[in-house]
Amino acid sequence: MLRYPSRIVCLTEETTETLYLLGEGDRVVGVSGYTARPPEARRKPKVSAFINARFDKIDALRPDLVLAFSDLQADIARELIRRGYPVYTFNQRSVDEILQMIRIVGALVGRAEAGEALAARMETGLDEIAGRPWRDAIATGPWSAEAPQGRRRPRVFFEEWDAPLISGIRWVEELVEIAGGDPIFPELRDAALGKDRIVDPAVVVERDPDVIVASWCGKAMRKRTIVERPGWDGTSAVRHDRIHEIKSTYILQPGPASLTEGVTRLHAILKAWDVS
Repeated sequence: MLRYPSRIVCLTEETTETLYLLGEGDRVVGVSGYTARPPEARRKPKVSAFINARFDKIDALRPDLVLAFSDLQADIARELIRRGYPVYTFNQRSVDEILQMIRIVGALVGRAEAGEALAARMETGLDEIAGRPWRDAIATGPWSAEAPQGRRRPRVFFEEWDAPLISGIRWVEELVEIAGGDPIFPELRDAALGKDRIVDPAVVVERDPDVIVASWCGKAMRKRTIVERPGWDGTSAVRHDRIHEIKSTYILQPGPASLTEGVTRLHAILKAWDVS
């Protein structure tokens, strides 16, 4: 008798990576076509994109658990449930919720202690980057452990999409704070849907970011597109050529990648910033 699922289909990358980090990659039988982490997972059968799935391929794999993500996969989850499969759909939008997802995935495969240990290691890494308990970096606002009193932190615009212009989702904005920056649209972070985080390019100019970080959901960033927007040549970020790209697989994956590689890259960018 199998006590825990042994044939798992992961419809997004973050649960795949979590299972591999737990040493349970052999349980994964199918993955998203967008999966890049870890590289060995790409050898698994690809059964889905983000908002559609090949149900015939999933049927052939005979999964005993399917892991999905967010309202965007609700229709896929509904069809899989109708076909008789157990489906667990995560909806993590914050750093705390990502850590919770890691713990839950561990528990789902009988590795609750390993899941707790993995989440704890992620938290330790965040503490080290923040220079203090990472939750304090989010809660206390404009002063970081690395910034002496009287010196402000860089204003950061995280650009999740270029047309329409979309600001960063909550976990990204929190990671910006942990890494030492202040998001210029903090009031939008709790908006789960991209359409609710659309911003007016003119308002970006008004808020004058010191640093722009772009991650266009898998599409390569074009610096020229940013620089040539009307009025953006007057922003500090454009004037001082502080425009950076972080690949979406590192920062827009609501899982281990964003809490390790993503925040590390953000920190490197912001650590190099020096207020004039």
